[in-house]
Amino acid sequence: MTDTASDTGPAVLPPDSHVHSQWSWDAPAGSMEGTCQRAVEIGLPAVAFTEHADFTPWSLRPGEKIPGEWRQLVSDGVLTPPALDLDGYQDCLRRCRERFPGLRILSGVELSEPHWHSGRAAALLRDGGFDRVLAAVHSGPAGTGFTEISGCFRDRAPAQVLRGYLAETAALIGQFDAFEVLAHIDYPVRRWPQDARPCDPCEFQDEYRHVLRTLAGAGKVLEVNTKVPLHSQILTWWRQEGGQAITFASDAHDPAALAAGFADAAHLAEAAGFAAGHDPCGPWGRNTFPA
Repeated sequence: MTDTASDTGPAVLPPDSHVHSQWSWDAPAGSMEGTCQRAVEIGLPAVAFTEHADFTPWSLRPGEKIPGEWRQLVSDGVLTPPALDLDGYQDCLRRCRERFPGLRILSGVELSEPHWHSGRAAALLRDGGFDRVLAAVHSGPAGTGFTEISGCFRDRAPAQVLRGYLAETAALIGQFDAFEVLAHIDYPVRRWPQDARPCDPCEFQDEYRHVLRTLAGAGKVLEVNTKVPLHSQILTWWRQEGGQAITFASDAHDPAALAAGFADAAHLAEAAGFAAGHDPCGPWGRNTFPA
């Protein structure tokens, strides 16, 4: 255990490296300015606004309920996420950096299935010049198209959904290199069916380890996403498979959720053998003691 944490949490919270504001199409309650103000209030050293760049259209079932603000994005039963307003986003970043000079504010993007859309992803990265690039899988097969991964539970067993998700995540890592951090490796667990047996990552050890081994081999960073608590076993496997670094992510879509659960997540990371480095705004690296 390092001397950066106490019984109540780390002396300084880790930076929040995965946050959404009003510039993400699915964050109507988001506010970049409000999030920066919240970061200052809680003593966060840095925040990265990793707005969504979702390229995969989602097929909806007849009568499927969606948030009202999404309805304008639907045509012929297909929801097509809008492109990131890069100019508006960058202007807002500049204003926030001027207003909050003591807070390190990083630009960023969360790419969905970039290995399926490599041309569009490369163009956005070229134009955006982002400080932090996340990659993730959010979609799964639905008939002849795709849907948000939680929709897959309607037609397939939970174990099948998670195994498919992890296989696609490994494919992403192998086929697309232009990212730094893998976001929410446990994304399907967020919508795990309530009537199913609780998800035990040990039942999927081979699949998780394959993803983690591939990620470590590619020299990437694993995200500890606190939207749902990451199981400690996954961080232990990450270290065992050669993982070198982690970031912390609230995946907040409104200011109030910024850095939620970070004290507990920091304890979990320290127990798994990771610690803050010299840069309080950077990723945490491997500690010297064996996990």
